[in-house]
Amino acid sequence: MLTLVIGNKDLSSWSLRPWLVLKHYGLPFRELKLPLDTPEFFQEIVKYSSARRVPVLIDGEAHIWDSLAIVEYANEKLGGRAWPADPLLRAHARSVSAEMHSGFMTLRQTWPMHATGSNPHVPLPPEGRADVARIQAIWDDCRTKYASRGPWLFGEFSIADAMYAPVVLRFKHYGATGLNAHSQAYVQQWLQNAEMREWISDAEKEP
Repeated sequence: MLTLVIGNKDLSSWSLRPWLVLKHYGLPFRELKLPLDTPEFFQEIVKYSSARRVPVLIDGEAHIWDSLAIVEYANEKLGGRAWPADPLLRAHARSVSAEMHSGFMTLRQTWPMHATGSNPHVPLPPEGRADVARIQAIWDDCRTKYASRGPWLFGEFSIADAMYAPVVLRFKHYGATGLNAHSQAYVQQWLQNAEMREWISDAEKEP
């Protein structure tokens, strides 16, 4: 069975992404949680990853680190089902996922992910507001083009949705305002999702 090494569910945005992919597509896995920024974490993580970061997926002798590498590995196990089947949609989905993976640094730093609670009193600097505007533009573009295919960014659920899931929790925790109609609907789509609700519930039980 696969083992996914993750951090605290309240805080670990990178862990959330592959966890959601594995859960959504029903790939059986064992969850191993390490509390971030503790002596236990730094003592244990070296057993699983030379990068000393979570998440890490263990499949026999294979240790795959970095969330994007993990979801691509899962996609191969799923026969490619975790990306859109259409080549043009797949290229679009990979593009917005890669942008999420490498960008939006001001938003990440100013609004670190919290799966629980709320703190609507942390203002974003101009660069952070630009990040929010760009994310909304991506969501708006996807939902405008692919709404007839289903409720997710590319119609059916894909890796692209998992990549943007932590943004939804950021918007919820910090009370993002001024979201357009597509963004509001997409946030609600995620907050009503069974896997996301399970993650939040688990986070609420953490010490």
